[in-house]
Amino acid sequence: MAEEEKKATAKKTTTAKKASAPKAPKAAAPKAEAPKAEAPKASKKPAAPAKELNRVLAKYKNEVVPALIKEFGYTSIMQAPRFEKIVINIGVGDATSNGKALEDSVAELTAIAGQKPVITKAKKSIANFKLREGQAIGTKVTLRGQRMYEFYDKLVSIALPRVRDFRGVSKNAFDGHGNYTLGVKEQLIFPEIDYDKIAKIRGMDIVIVTTAQSDAEAFKLLELLGMPFKR
Repeated sequence: MAEEEKKATAKKTTTAKKASAPKAPKAAAPKAEAPKAEAPKASKKPAAPAKELNRVLAKYKNEVVPALIKEFGYTSIMQAPRFEKIVINIGVGDATSNGKALEDSVAELTAIAGQKPVITKAKKSIANFKLREGQAIGTKVTLRGQRMYEFYDKLVSIALPRVRDFRGVSKNAFDGHGNYTLGVKEQLIFPEIDYDKIAKIRGMDIVIVTTAQSDAEAFKLLELLGMPFKR
């Protein structure tokens, strides 16, 4: 009996130990990693081509400015005179009786200058000319920057040489403040004008406004930039 009690007691002790032994924790299943978002690839766009420098402007910077500094003794390149603007004006005297004439002149000036012009109006009434104040009498355009240099290039290299019996432009058309006015008798000298499509031959005034302080400086500036003055 004593042996059986000992065996029963030993069995209970073993069972109690097994029950009290902590169970080993189960290894956690590895978490699935979220797919990484791919960084957007930088699109390789071709660089915009640099604008080609107008040849008149290039000549001014590379040749004319050094020549002006040498001749007039400027202490800075900023003192060298330069173009400020070019104003082209067409007077349309028959616009008072013919509205189509003004439309044609606006279209022709737009083609020549590459920029839409504005309508000029009478500042006062003149009874002898049957002109009323505020009435449209012409059109004009003001060119600056790249278009100004492009027009000047076309004027001296293409348009003026096409003038019949051309012998050069006057040296006496300066205004005393470094600005030059050139009169053109017909718009046909410009390559954009088609002879068969024009209704009437019209002249125009071209005013070249510079920053020159004197006519001598303005004359030298225009001469160096190819203006064909009379010899």
